[in-house]
Amino acid sequence: MRLATNRGGPWLAALIVLCSWGAGAQARTPDTKPQPAAAATVAVAEDIPFAPAHDTIITQQSATNAWGGERTGNEPTLSDRVVSYTIDADLDAAKHAVTGKEHMTWRNRSDRDVRSVYFHLYLNAFQNEGSTFFTERKVLTAHGQSRGAAVLEKGQWGWVRLQQVQQGGTALKWSFVHPDGGPDTDQTVVRIDLAQPVPAGGTLALDIDFLSQLPRVVERTGWWGDFNLIGQWFPKIAVLELPGERGATQVRWNAHEFHFSSEFFADFGLYDVHLTVPSDYTVGAVGKLQGTPEQKDGKTTYHFVQGDVHDFAWVAAKGFKTLDGTYEGPGSPKVAVRVIYPPEYEGSAAPTLKSSIDAIGYFSKTLGPYPYETLTAVVPPYNADEAGGMEYPTFFTSEGFKKVEPDTYTQMLSDFVNIHEFGHGYFYGILASNEFEEPILDEGLNEYWDNRMLRERKQDLVVATPLMKWLGITPHISGFDFERMTATLKHPADPLAQNSWDRLSGTSYGTVYSRTATAMHDLEERLGTPALEKAFRLYYQRWRFRHPSVADLRAALIDSSGNAKDVDAIFNEYVYGTGVMKDSVADIDTYEVLPQAGVTWKDGKQVEIVGSDLDKQVDKQRSDWNKAHPNAKPGAPGPFPWHSTITVTRDGVPAPELLRVNFEDGTHEDVSWNDDRRWARFDFVKPSKAVSAELDPNQHNYLDIKLSDSLTTHSDGAASRRWTADVAAVLQTLYSMLVTL
Repeated sequence: MRLATNRGGPWLAALIVLCSWGAGAQARTPDTKPQPAAAATVAVAEDIPFAPAHDTIITQQSATNAWGGERTGNEPTLSDRVVSYTIDADLDAAKHAVTGKEHMTWRNRSDRDVRSVYFHLYLNAFQNEGSTFFTERKVLTAHGQSRGAAVLEKGQWGWVRLQQVQQGGTALKWSFVHPDGGPDTDQTVVRIDLAQPVPAGGTLALDIDFLSQLPRVVERTGWWGDFNLIGQWFPKIAVLELPGERGATQVRWNAHEFHFSSEFFADFGLYDVHLTVPSDYTVGAVGKLQGTPEQKDGKTTYHFVQGDVHDFAWVAAKGFKTLDGTYEGPGSPKVAVRVIYPPEYEGSAAPTLKSSIDAIGYFSKTLGPYPYETLTAVVPPYNADEAGGMEYPTFFTSEGFKKVEPDTYTQMLSDFVNIHEFGHGYFYGILASNEFEEPILDEGLNEYWDNRMLRERKQDLVVATPLMKWLGITPHISGFDFERMTATLKHPADPLAQNSWDRLSGTSYGTVYSRTATAMHDLEERLGTPALEKAFRLYYQRWRFRHPSVADLRAALIDSSGNAKDVDAIFNEYVYGTGVMKDSVADIDTYEVLPQAGVTWKDGKQVEIVGSDLDKQVDKQRSDWNKAHPNAKPGAPGPFPWHSTITVTRDGVPAPELLRVNFEDGTHEDVSWNDDRRWARFDFVKPSKAVSAELDPNQHNYLDIKLSDSLTTHSDGAASRRWTADVAAVLQTLYSMLVTL
């Protein structure tokens, strides 16, 4: 997912608790007219509580048998399928509404009876301004930018209505609940009371009739014109977590409201979905198309099936085109890759196809082979930008351009969005972390791995427009450099491990991307690239098709690298804390090492050297040296050595530093500062005096707000001369252009 003003992550923005049953709660039976249930504060009437609404940072790693234990690859299915959905959906294209019939089966993994279940009704976030989503939006967007800023007008709201819920033919009652203490008017979580409890290890089957009204495109879903992106559109059961899973100490329901900055969390399962749409619409969806679509009465029914995923989304758009390709690589099935795009953005089709295929190859090589047979990328039409930059398993939305030109921001933006959204297929899809509670594991780690791919491709952030390129101005900056610039390193408001909604602002949520990428960059520098890559492969191997926590990531990094010191330094200060790093070169003090006056002992006798005699001795040595070196250049070693003292200070979190000291004769010496001292002094006796000193000259510590801090004993006009030359070059180009007009 990306922020509203961004494309794939905030580093691109610069370019473009338990409730209680209330007396007023209205439970409905399916034979009543489907009206919204009266909002009420509702509590759990059984002994299964909700996951915490606020204290969500996890420091205890999960049990080895969590979520059925590590997948060996010898199981009959890739994941331990907990749930299955069979859905028949019919799109009313004129109304942008979907009529659905859902048959869901769910396995009770706990050791107790389950008498009520909880479902997410995500589309209700967009039915009125009283939802948790809109309530939080008012505050967070006032203190920073984010996506989801569209203003919905009359006829543009969206919702999902439960019309009938049955268990074995028995109609069930339901009521809205607020697990996170959100407003009573929020209806994104519903409790369904069962006619028969589900015993430990037993299976629940529900039949649900529902109606989903899409909003005008807003926050990952909706319609614009004849384009319909249909995401988070069906009733989806919440996750029942067991002790030892993601910090849980007891059986609990993880069923958070749809917060403004949050995304999703669900069990792995099987999706078998029939989609009926007007026959002149192009359709794409999660999973693999089964057989030939069936046409009848001007409508076409498509059948998609996908196992071992935890969500299902689809697109239906009139007048869209397709472009197909394939990926074949070791360990993966042959992957059919399709781009669905509007005619106005035909220029984006081929670049999107190429970068998607390239991304499959990179993630397969560095983490593990892509396990699915399909990948579908959708380019939204003009004016539907809110639908762009969103991910689902085997399916994502991209960004559209009329023309993607090499060495311009259009190519960079197109490539990065595609790589980023595909990458979610690993960090959100296969490594199915809880995006509500731990966005660092999806948005953050994915942003980091995307930048590693760009680095391997030697592909920088290009801020040039086509006009700037024509003028010969194509400024570049590396992805990690830009991440650092947008990471708010000086005043981080929230720990990276914080959940998505307990944050100071939308900007603070945005640093989940950039600050995580920066922290992981520095961890890679400390561990070494081979060790870091090996550790991430272990993390992927352990937790693929399961649900890891931040603590599980930390454990995998330590277990693989054996370097608990450096891993904990990053996690304690930045993942679990809001540490700030600020190391500086404070002083350079130098003096010439001359013979000293005073009393000494030589051959058992006291010898006193007086200042006047010493001055004569020094003058003679200087004179003799000058005669012997008539062509000595300024700054060359002289008759006496120099003593130089470099003082460094630390105003924040300690980090291993390299101090490089440059001497007047052109030599330099490197020393390590790798301890917890708040300040340190380093002494050198050399033929020449120190003229400058620099901390982190190779720029390993991107978390330091004073990257490569340095001090010099004399002024250096190189920087100003360079900028002057750059400005002159730009002006010269403009003058040359004017002459040709």
